[in-house]
Amino acid sequence: MWTYEEASLLRLEEIFSATLAGINSLVLQPLLPPAPEPSGAWTRECLQLLQQLHESSQWLWRVTEESLHSLRERMHHQDSSSTGLESLLLLHGAERVVQAHIEYLECYTSCVVAQAFQKAAKRRRAYWRDQRKVLQRLLSDVGSVSSEGAVGPLLVQTFCQPLTHHVQQYVLLLLSLGDTILENHPARELVVHAATLFGNLQSFMSQALDEAKATQALWPTLSSRLRDKLCKPADRRLLQDSRDIPVKVSPLRADRVLLFRDSLVLLQGHHVHSFDLKLVWVDPGQDRDTFHILTPEEEFSFCAKDPQGQVVWQRKVTQAVRQALCGKKDFPVLGEDPELPEPPTRRCEAYTFQEEGRLCQATYEGEWRWGRPHGKGTLKWPDGRNHVGNFSQGLEHGFGICLVPQADEDKFDCYKCHWWEGSMCGYGVCEYSTGDVYKGYFQEGLRHGFGVFESSLMASQPCKYTGHWEFGQRSGYGIGEDRDRGEHYIGMWQADRRHGLGVLVTQAGVCYQGCFQVDKMVGPGVLLFEDDSVYEGTFTQDLSLVGKGKITFANGFTLEGSFSSGTGRGLQTQGVLDTAGLPPDPSSIHQRQLGLGAFPVESRWQGVYGPFQDFVQAGCPGDLQEALLGFHVQSSKELRRYQEYLCCERTPPEDSMDSIADILEQLLQHREPGALQQYLKKALSNSLHPLGKLLRTLTLTFQATYAGVGANKHLQGLAQEEVKQHARELWAAYRGLLQVALQQRGQALEDEDAQTRDLQVHGLMLPLLLPSLYPELFTLYLLLHEREDSLYSQGITCLSLFPDTRLLEFLDVQKHLWPLKDLTLTTNQRDSLVRDKCFLSAIECLQKMITTVDPREKLEVLERTYGEIEATVSRVLGQEHKLPMDDLLPLLIYVVSRARIQHLGAEIHLIRDMMDPTYTGGLYDFLLTALESCYKHIRKEDMQLHRVPRRWTAW
Repeated sequence: MWTYEEASLLRLEEIFSATLAGINSLVLQPLLPPAPEPSGAWTRECLQLLQQLHESSQWLWRVTEESLHSLRERMHHQDSSSTGLESLLLLHGAERVVQAHIEYLECYTSCVVAQAFQKAAKRRRAYWRDQRKVLQRLLSDVGSVSSEGAVGPLLVQTFCQPLTHHVQQYVLLLLSLGDTILENHPARELVVHAATLFGNLQSFMSQALDEAKATQALWPTLSSRLRDKLCKPADRRLLQDSRDIPVKVSPLRADRVLLFRDSLVLLQGHHVHSFDLKLVWVDPGQDRDTFHILTPEEEFSFCAKDPQGQVVWQRKVTQAVRQALCGKKDFPVLGEDPELPEPPTRRCEAYTFQEEGRLCQATYEGEWRWGRPHGKGTLKWPDGRNHVGNFSQGLEHGFGICLVPQADEDKFDCYKCHWWEGSMCGYGVCEYSTGDVYKGYFQEGLRHGFGVFESSLMASQPCKYTGHWEFGQRSGYGIGEDRDRGEHYIGMWQADRRHGLGVLVTQAGVCYQGCFQVDKMVGPGVLLFEDDSVYEGTFTQDLSLVGKGKITFANGFTLEGSFSSGTGRGLQTQGVLDTAGLPPDPSSIHQRQLGLGAFPVESRWQGVYGPFQDFVQAGCPGDLQEALLGFHVQSSKELRRYQEYLCCERTPPEDSMDSIADILEQLLQHREPGALQQYLKKALSNSLHPLGKLLRTLTLTFQATYAGVGANKHLQGLAQEEVKQHARELWAAYRGLLQVALQQRGQALEDEDAQTRDLQVHGLMLPLLLPSLYPELFTLYLLLHEREDSLYSQGITCLSLFPDTRLLEFLDVQKHLWPLKDLTLTTNQRDSLVRDKCFLSAIECLQKMITTVDPREKLEVLERTYGEIEATVSRVLGQEHKLPMDDLLPLLIYVVSRARIQHLGAEIHLIRDMMDPTYTGGLYDFLLTALESCYKHIRKEDMQLHRVPRRWTAW
C-alpha cells in the first residue's frame, strides 16, 4: 500500500530537487564568471570554493533525482513484489545519500568561513540587487525571508536553509514511517537504520553550521597579521575559544587559546604557537583540575576555571585529535556519547622540528608515541644527513642506518649500526666516503670493544687492524697490517699505537719479538731471519741492530758483541765470531715459536667472547640477538629491502633470523650425543645462529692473524693454542645457551668436570671447528715442516723407482709375507718397472687421510690401513695373523711410499697436536708413532738408495 509518509517523501524530494536545480542555474552559475578574471588571492580562493560547491550541489541533485525515481517506481508498481520499501534508494542506499549531503555541507561551510558569498555579491552588486526576488522565491517553501538587508546574508540562507529543512523533514517522515511498519517486516531494519543516519546527520549539520559561523566571527576579532597566519586553509573550523570558556596554560603563556579542527593554537601577542592535532597527545593525568598536552617539542597543561569548563576543553581536544587522525568528523557529535574511544597513542606522521637543538630543522617521518619518535622511522636534516631505523622516546635506539654527507659531491659516510639512547652502541658497520670500512662494536658513539678497520687501497698508508678498541682508539690485543711496508704486527696496542709486547713479521720472512713503546721497538728482543739465523739483543727503532747482542747463523757460527748501523754504512759490529759451532738441529728450529707466553690465549679475543657472554648472562633477550657479533645483510639489494622494512613495512622480512626462543627450544631437543653433533654442525654453519656468528667472527680473527704475511712458520704454536682455546670457548658458549634454555623451564644445568669438558671439546667441538680454520692452520704446519717434507719427498721419489718386489726386499720384508699371487706378470711386464700392485687396498685406504680435516677421522683412516695390511698378510698366510712391530714397520713404509701423500710431516704433526689427549698410550697413539717412524725412515733412505746396485732397477 502507498502510505502517507511515502507520498510526503515523494513531494519532499520533488521540491528539493527543483530547489537544487534552481540554485545551480539561477545562483551558482552567475556566481561563477564565464571567463578568467584578474587573479587575486581572495579571488582564486573564492572561485575555487564556489566551484567545489557547484560540483557537490550537482552530485546532491543527481542523488536526489535517483531517490525520486525509486519513489515514483514504487508508486507506479506498488502491487509488484520487486518494488517494496527495500527498493527505495533512501533506505537501501542511505549511506550514499548521507555522504552527498555531508560533502555539500562541507563545501557550503567552507564558503561561509571564507565569506565567499559576500565577496561574490560585491563583485556584481547591481545584478544581485535585481535578483533578490529570485532568491526569495527559492526560500519561500522553507520559511519567510525578509525583503530587506544585504544580498550576502540572503545568499547564505539560499544555500543552507533548503538543506536543513530537507534533512529535518527526512528524519520526521522516516520516524513516522517506522511507526507504521510491523516489527517483523523485512524493511523495518532499513527504515530504522536510515532514520538513525539522518538523525545523526541533522546533529552533525547543526554543529558544522555553528562551527562555521563561529569561525567566520573569529576573523574580525584578530589582527590582520594573526588573521593572515590562521585563516588557512579555508576549511579550518573553530571548535573552541578560550574567550568563551577561559582556560589557563602553563608553563607556556597564552593570551588566547583557539582549538581548530586541525590544530591547537596558542596566541601570545603577535606570536602564534600552532600544534598539529595529529601530533597532539592528551594525558588526563592524576589531577582532575588539569590535563596535559604533549607535542613533539612542547609539553604544557590546561586548567579551566570550573570543572564543567575543564570537561568541555578536555573532551573537545580529545575528540578533535581523534577526528584529525581519522581525517573526517565523527558520528555521533560531541556530547551525545560519553564513551568515545581515546585516540591511539601510537601514530605514524611527519614533522619538522623548529626548536634549537640537535634536531633543529630535521624532519621525522615514522612512528610516534606520546609526542616522541618511537618505533620505525626516518630522520632527515637539511644538510643531507638522514637516519633510518628504530627510535625510542625520541632517540635513535636499536638498529639504524645513518648517512652523513661529506664535502665531496655525492659522497657519504654510512653507519649501519645498533644505537642506544641516541648514540652508536653495539655492533655496527661504517663505510666512509674515503673508502675506509670499520666493522665492530661501538660505545657512546666511539669504537669500543672488538672491531676491524680496513683503509682504502687508495689511502696514503693502506692498513688493516683487527682487534680491540677503547673509546675510539686501538688499545689492547690486536693485529695490525701495514700494506705499504709489508709488515704484520701481532701484539698489544695503546692510544692507537703499538705499545707493549708484540711480534712483527715482514714480507721478507723476518720475524721480531720484543717490546714496543709508542710504535717503536725498544729494549731486548729476538729477530729471526728467513734462513733461520737468530739475533738476540737490544733494539731502538725499526729492525735495526743497535747495542749488545748475539747472532747465531744457520751454519752454527755465532757472532756476539756490540752492533751499530747507519745510513749508507751497513751493519757494523765489534765482538767475537765463533766458528766451532755445529748447525742447529731442525727440531730446535721448530721450537722457535713466537708469541707463546707473551699473550695469554684466554685473553686475546675477549672482545669477541665478552659480548656473547654478556648476551647469555642477560638471558638471551631477543632484542639483542641481532646486535650480537653483527647483523646479517649480505647484499645491497637485501640492505635496501631491510631499509624498506625499517621505514614502511610492519612485518619482518621473509628471511629474518629464527627467534631466540626457537633456538633455545631446539637446544633442548638435541641433547643426545648423536643429535647434538648434528645440531652443532648445523648451528655453526648458520651465520644467523648465535654460535654460527661467534664462529664466523673467530674465523675472521684467525684469518687476519695467520693469513697473508702472517703465514709464518714461527707463529704455528701461537695458532695451535688459539684453535684449542676457540674450541673451549665455543663449547662454553653452547653450555651457556643450554643453561638459559633450562632456566626458562625452571631446570638447572648439571655441573661438568674437567675430564668431561676436555672430552667434549676435543671429541665434539674441535672437529666441527677445524674446517673453518684449517686452511690457515695447515699452511703454518706446511711452512714449519717444509724442510723435513722436502727430504721426505726426495725419499718417496727414490723409492718409487723400485718395482714392488725389489722394494719389499730392500725394506727387509720377510718373503713369506709377500703377496706374490697379486702379481700376475707377463714376460713384457717382467722387463718393465712394476709399481703399486702389492697391498693395493691398504695404499688406497691411506690416501684417504688427506680427504678429511678431523684428527680423529685421520687416525681412523690409519687404523683401517693397518687392518688392510693385516688382512692381506692373513690372506697370504692362509690364517689370521697379528703383525709384530718388526714386521709391521717395513710393510707400513712400503704402503706409505706407494701412497705418496704430500706433506706427510705436516699431517702427522697436526694430528699429534690436535688429537684427543685421551688417545695417548692407546692404539691410535701406537699407530701414529709407527707412521712417524716410517716418515723418519723415508727421509733417511735417500742417501742409501744411491748405493743400490744398478741391477735392482729392473726385474
